[in-house]
Amino acid sequence: MLPFAVQAQNTFALKTNALYWATATPNLGAEFAFKDKHSVQLFYGYNPWRFSERASLRHWVLQPEYRYWFCQGLNGWFVGVHLMGGEFNLGEIDLPLGIWDDLSERRYEGHYYGGGVTVGYQVPISHHWGFEASIGVGYDHIVYDKYACGVCGERLGSGRTNYFGPTKASLSFLYVF
Repeated sequence: MLPFAVQAQNTFALKTNALYWATATPNLGAEFAFKDKHSVQLFYGYNPWRFSERASLRHWVLQPEYRYWFCQGLNGWFVGVHLMGGEFNLGEIDLPLGIWDDLSERRYEGHYYGGGVTVGYQVPISHHWGFEASIGVGYDHIVYDKYACGVCGERLGSGRTNYFGPTKASLSFLYVF
């Protein structure tokens, strides 16, 4: 028995989520692995652009997360818990599968916060590169103002809602230092 504690090497990685890039949302995550099977991650995404004169999917999100790894940090299966918060300005967008039907004719502006649980898998591609897939479900509290159209300023009302369902999805590439 050793007279001192042996600790695993701490590992740091930068990552980006390809699913966010598919919506023209620049994003960056940083993850720090420690004590063999634990890591913390901080993810940020920001979309400042309008898609047209009327259509907008502008938003930002900040999402910290704790992860427990079944094999070792940044390798294999993990489960985690995440928090999230952000702001949005969405309008005149047709989302697939009939999701949020009146968003195609209205604009919503507001903020949200919540959290959830995550499950995922990460695989090394090379010595420094890796790939991760994860999904999370949870809760968000959403506070919003509803407007008549994407560019006009006529406010139709305000509201609050609670959302239960998917709260994150990622297909991420990472660089491990």
